[in-house]
Amino acid sequence: MKVIEVARLLGITADTVRFYTRINILNPTKSKANGYREYSDNDVKRLRFVLSARQLGFSVEDIQEILSHADKKKSPCPTVRRLIDQRLHETEQQFKETIRLRDRMQRAVLEWSQKPDKAPTGHMLCHLIEEFTVEE
Repeated sequence: MKVIEVARLLGITADTVRFYTRINILNPTKSKANGYREYSDNDVKRLRFVLSARQLGFSVEDIQEILSHADKKKSPCPTVRRLIDQRLHETEQQFKETIRLRDRMQRAVLEWSQKPDKAPTGHMLCHLIEEFTVEE
């Protein structure tokens, strides 16, 4: 299969296929006749796995580590469990920060709706932002 055929089959861009090839997650053969990369069914399965892992929040580096275990015929399951715990913790931290940001933004909207517009001066660009205090 050629790049575009793999891309269409998986509903992704050809650039995505090329990216995973460039970082050696996929290792297609090269056609002796025309030099085009030829992807096997195993390459398609591997890329399908990569796409599923990405949807679960695994990074490219995580996936490379998981595949390294699998390629050596070692169970990647302990690594997968450890990594998903790390990614979940990171996601929870990002979520908490996003909630704090939303709360600050809501407070700003309420506070700023009651303040007048002011033109910039030599000492101030926008009084709304400059006078806003973050309370955490």
